[in-house]
Amino acid sequence: MKRIMLGALAALAMGTAALAEEMKLAVTTSFHNSGLAEVLLPEIKADLGLEVQLLVVGTGQAIRLGEAGDVDAILVHSKKAEEAFLAGGNGTHRREIMYNDFVFVGPKADPAGVAKAGSAADALQKIAASEAAFVSRGDDSGTHKKELSLWNSADLSPEGFGDWYNAVGAGMGAALNTASGMGGYIMSDRASWLNFANKGDLALLYSGDPVLFNQYAYLPVNPEKHPHVKTELVAELETWLVSDKAKDLINSYQINGEALFVFNAQQ
Repeated sequence: MKRIMLGALAALAMGTAALAEEMKLAVTTSFHNSGLAEVLLPEIKADLGLEVQLLVVGTGQAIRLGEAGDVDAILVHSKKAEEAFLAGGNGTHRREIMYNDFVFVGPKADPAGVAKAGSAADALQKIAASEAAFVSRGDDSGTHKKELSLWNSADLSPEGFGDWYNAVGAGMGAALNTASGMGGYIMSDRASWLNFANKGDLALLYSGDPVLFNQYAYLPVNPEKHPHVKTELVAELETWLVSDKAKDLINSYQINGEALFVFNAQQ
C-alpha cells in the first residue's frame, strides 16, 4: 500500500511539473491562419518540453491581453502599437522574428482595375472610385490598422464610404470567407491568403509596394507590472524563436512552392 501511495504521489508530482511547463502567448489570427503554428508548436514542445497555449486574436486584443497580464508574451504585427505597448511599460522589449507582406485580393474579373495599380494607395483609390465591394477586418487587428493607414495615405477615409465598404469585425479567415462569398476586394497578409482554402473566384491582384511590408515581433509582458508572468519560459521561447532551427522551419514553410514567411531575427 505504501509503495502504491508513493507511486501515486510521484505520478501526481510529475503531472504537476508537466503542467507547470506551460505559458500563454497571444498571437494574431493571421499568424494562426497561416498554419505555421502547427509546424512550430510540436517542435517547441519536443525541444523545450514547453506547452505554448495560443490565444488567437487580433493585434489590438493581443496587446490588451498583454497589458492586463492575461498572457506571458505576445506575437503581433503592428509596430506603432507595439512601441506604444512598450512605452506604457507593458513589455520588456520587442524582438523581430519574421516578415511577409500584405496583398490585395479580389475578383478575377477585377472591375476596379486593381491589377493595374501603380501603388497600394492607387489600388485603394481605384476600389473607392468604382465603389466595388470591399471587405475590411474592422477588428483593430494589425491588418486592420495597416489598412486604415493605407486609406489615409490615399487621402480617403472609410468613415465617408457607402455600403460597398464592409467592416466585418472578424479574423482574417472569416474576412476572406466573406470576400469570397460576395466577390469583393480585401487586403490580406500573404500567408493567410496562401493557406486559405475557399478562394472561389478570388485572385491575388496587387502586391509589391514597399509599404505593404509586414513585420512580426515577439514582446514579453513586463514582470514588474505582472509578477505572475512566466519570465523564464518566455525567455526560453524567445531563444528558440531566434534559433537556427526556427529559421529553417520558418523559411522552409511553403504552400505550392511559395514561402509564407521570411525569418529576419537578429541572432
